[in-house]
Amino acid sequence: MKRFLSFLGLVVLLGIAAGAGYWLGMNKPMQAPAAAAKSERKVLYYRNPMGLPDTSPVPKKAPDGMDYVPVYADEEASASAGSAKGKILYYRNPMGLPDRSPVPKKDPMGMDYVPVYEGEEPQGSQVKISLDKVQKLGVKTEAVSLREITRVVRAVGTLQVNERAQHTVTPKFEGWIQRLLVNTTGEFVRRGQPLMEVYSPDLIIAQQEYMVATKGIQALKDASPEMQANMRTLMEGSLQRLRNWDISAEELERLIKEGQARNSIVFRSPVSGVVLEKPSVQGMRFMPGEELYKIADLSSLWLLADVFEQDLAWVRSGQSARIRVSAYPERAFSGKVTFVYPTVKAETRTAQVRIELLNTGGLLKPDMYANVELLAGQGRARRAAVPDSAVLDSGVRQIVLVQRAEGLFEPREVKLGARGDGYVEVLEGVKQGEEVVVSANFLIDAESNLKAALSGFGGQGGADAGAKGR
Repeated sequence: MKRFLSFLGLVVLLGIAAGAGYWLGMNKPMQAPAAAAKSERKVLYYRNPMGLPDTSPVPKKAPDGMDYVPVYADEEASASAGSAKGKILYYRNPMGLPDRSPVPKKDPMGMDYVPVYEGEEPQGSQVKISLDKVQKLGVKTEAVSLREITRVVRAVGTLQVNERAQHTVTPKFEGWIQRLLVNTTGEFVRRGQPLMEVYSPDLIIAQQEYMVATKGIQALKDASPEMQANMRTLMEGSLQRLRNWDISAEELERLIKEGQARNSIVFRSPVSGVVLEKPSVQGMRFMPGEELYKIADLSSLWLLADVFEQDLAWVRSGQSARIRVSAYPERAFSGKVTFVYPTVKAETRTAQVRIELLNTGGLLKPDMYANVELLAGQGRARRAAVPDSAVLDSGVRQIVLVQRAEGLFEPREVKLGARGDGYVEVLEGVKQGEEVVVSANFLIDAESNLKAALSGFGGQGGADAGAKGR
């Protein structure tokens, strides 16, 4: 029994010894190549511990006592192979100023200069920004499209009496007003309505001449044709004199029918309308040409609107107008531009525009204040247009950023035309279908050296445009 236990112990010891040998054999070959590789790694140079572009072929210390860091050949190769951005060409100003540095540095505000890697530098006047920066900036683009630019021209004005619908009642003979039949201002009168009864010696004489000629024709009915013709001429002359004095047809018919002259004649209204002025007073004497009534038809009115000088190019005859007055804020009246006055007021730099509108129901009154909206631009030719936000305006030049590829932008100088509805016509510089930056273009200026890119156009204008973006 004892011999069996001794044999079993010996077997166990041999197993342990064999395992230990196997373990040592497996680890010894692995350590030897590592140590050899460590000793065989080639040091290319020693770099500055602060990242400055200063290298040394031998170990040395920096002025602050820090050891230079060795750079091995395999580390240099792996760094070059593993770098996604490539070699750093230079460091640019973070605010877009045309200032470069070959080494890392900070601007006066403490911001780090931004590295520009190989392949990221702009070509010619182009600006290149990494895609992650484009996403962070929220850059949006829109295609240049053909549009009919319209806009609403707003103006203010006052309602006036239609000059074509104004009439004055002025007698062509001397006389006296015996009785006023329309004696209040603002009263509405109809055509042919009696206004007043007047006495005039001239009218009485003309009536008497007519009556004498009429009776003479009857008395000379057996006379020669020549005498009868002369008497008819006298009768027609007296009757024509009454017509020339604007005696109404009703009064002439009464005279012919009655065959008797009257001391007073009824003077009637020649038109329908509202009495605007009534200087006549009962019993007063009037002279030929003196104004006794001023009557106007208010069924249509004029609106004289003051349009600013810079909006005159958008106004033309025939345009539709929408009018609002304070008395009826819930209603919009419609009219049409009929005339643009040829002069500009030097004090206000405005020109008057005449708009005609119907006064349905008599709601509108002369001298009312009104707001006017003119829809302008309809019928204009469709032209290439971009949103207003796409334009960088320095005051000297106008620039838009055209997207050439993902993250690649090209500044273009453009010639602008009319503006309206948030868009502006581009007469030169871009064409239909090109993508322009409409959002964050000022941030692109800050994230890129846009000022330097714009200087590729030549002159100071590009620098001005870059400064404008900042």
